[in-house]
Amino acid sequence: MTAAQPNREMYGKTLVELGERNPRVVVLDADVAKSTNTYRFRDRYPERFFDLGAAELNMVCIAAGLAATGWIPFASTFVIFASLRAVEAVRTSVAYPKLNVKIVATNAGVEICGDGVTHQGVEDLAVMRAIANLVVLAPSDPVTTRLATLAIAEYEGPVYMRLGRQPAPVLHDESVEFRIGRMIRLREGGDVTLIACGNMVEHALLAAEELAREGIEARVLDCHTIKPIDREEIIRAALETGAIVTAEDHSIHGGLGAAVAEVVTETYPVPVRRVGLRDVFASSGRDPKTLLARYDMDYRAIAREARQVLALRARQR
Repeated sequence: MTAAQPNREMYGKTLVELGERNPRVVVLDADVAKSTNTYRFRDRYPERFFDLGAAELNMVCIAAGLAATGWIPFASTFVIFASLRAVEAVRTSVAYPKLNVKIVATNAGVEICGDGVTHQGVEDLAVMRAIANLVVLAPSDPVTTRLATLAIAEYEGPVYMRLGRQPAPVLHDESVEFRIGRMIRLREGGDVTLIACGNMVEHALLAAEELAREGIEARVLDCHTIKPIDREEIIRAALETGAIVTAEDHSIHGGLGAAVAEVVTETYPVPVRRVGLRDVFASSGRDPKTLLARYDMDYRAIAREARQVLALRARQR
């Protein structure tokens, strides 16, 4: 793990890169360009930037219109607004007609801390994963954020991507192979598999280090694409390790953990434990690590769930 920067910063920088490559790329924002980092594109290509004010549903509808006329729109706001306030437009105006709109939302999860419940987007993966035709991503670090942004620009169809707010350490080498729908294996291990997305990939790696000191070798998978989920890698993990723990800065209902459990129960049933927000609204806080620990969502919780899932596996044998 090396120097950290927020994934939203890398997103903004990559938008400028895309603007240079492709004159059909346009960017829309909902009065939060500084926070989403789309201001970088605005400052470089003002004629291709549209600030729609605090009107997220309108922003998505306008993005749909732009896509219908050949543009490649990137529409950005906070996760909570993209997935709840604007979701009707996402479903009916973008996903239903399969328009080439990229919705990239920042400030995901509990880790945003001080903004509190009204701005903690912890339901978006569940909401967006349920919408037909929509690809859903949650990259973990600046490297995969850049690669994901480039990849969704090339992908023909509607996409939703969530990004965090806090600085994220670099977890991947710049030469890593990134493919929509395929997990990245960050650590080998045959005792248990840890599958994480977004900021929780860092915690999964820390948990794997803690478990290794106890003689438990954990495989770590970066699941940057929640939908379509990498069924092959999940089945391989079930077959080869026989125990899985998922981790996400999101409600345990309907997100990554649910997606993995669905594949496991349908194909090769093994014990699965989920780390995430457990049917509560989280409080505000100053420090993201402290807040995640308060709700049993940090690396210690992942390691604890790994021990429990191994105990469950042992009882079933």
